[in-house]
Amino acid sequence: MNIVHVKPNGQELESWVALIDNEVVGHIFMKLESTDKLKFMDAWVHDDHRRKGIYRKLWDTRWEYVQNNYKGYKIYAWCKNESLPLLVEKGFSTGEICTYVEITII
Repeated sequence: MNIVHVKPNGQELESWVALIDNEVVGHIFMKLESTDKLKFMDAWVHDDHRRKGIYRKLWDTRWEYVQNNYKGYKIYAWCKNESLPLLVEKGFSTGEICTYVEITII
């Protein structure tokens, strides 16, 4: 597996893409919100490649990058229950718990 870093675009998004045999099998994003704040955004791993450590590798690659390039920045994220242990392991503190809801208007 190879992780490729894609530099910021016009929306100030940075991304890392996981490739296996030149096929995209996962990605992870972050957004530069101000001169001292970063938002860790969504991640995705293809169903056929889950439970192989790809999400962790993407997360760790991004984490190493921000530690080397964004000292003093505040980082925040919204996460699913499954991702919370990793963020807590890295030293994030938990805020309020939110629950996703939806409705289709007819």
